[in-house]
Amino acid sequence: MKYTASRLSEGNKVFPSEIYTEENGVTIKVPGLFSGDTTTIAYESISAVETDTPMIGFSTIRFFHSGNKVEAHGFTKNDVEEIKAYIESGRSRAREDR
Repeated sequence: MKYTASRLSEGNKVFPSEIYTEENGVTIKVPGLFSGDTTTIAYESISAVETDTPMIGFSTIRFFHSGNKVEAHGFTKNDVEEIKAYIESGRSRAREDR
């Protein structure tokens, strides 16, 4: 499933961030003016997921994997909660498959 950050949020005016939840992992695309950053993380590599969901404004989601942190901002609270739930489900499936 594809989630796209709002163009109204900070840092996403021209090129909004995108998160793709897939069968074996998650792909985070954080575009930039001249370059961007695309990261694909397997569910079993994700050590933690954090969300910031303020009462007013856009939410942020952070993925921690292999000592690295990937962050995306500008999503709705509902979007980040769905993404986090899907990742937790994917992590459970990955543990069962071992």
